[in-house]
Amino acid sequence: MTIQFINYPKCTTCKKAQKWLNDNGIAFEDVHIVEQTPTKEQLESYWKVSGLPLKKFFNTSGIKYRELGLKDKLAEMTEDEQLELLASDGMLIKRPIVTNGEKVTLGFKESEFGETWK
Repeated sequence: MTIQFINYPKCTTCKKAQKWLNDNGIAFEDVHIVEQTPTKEQLESYWKVSGLPLKKFFNTSGIKYRELGLKDKLAEMTEDEQLELLASDGMLIKRPIVTNGEKVTLGFKESEFGETWK
């Protein structure tokens, strides 16, 4: 499967990750996280494949996250409700998400990208 690079073009972390992928000759499909927000089903799949806690999928430094007061609300929400919320607004999702269907990375750490995508 093609690697999907789900990102927000103005995000500096996404730009660093995209540069790394390009510098390492890794082809990918560019997906704008706001224009093509992942569905609840896609997010659930990424979450399960990643093995990460669901709360890691939230962009905790985002304005929207703070406006909605999610820091205090997430613990009381079901996983289903959290997935619904993430799917409702691409700006709530930590980015970039890079996936080929079998592997998923969230955010950008050069060492993790090297281990996962080289």
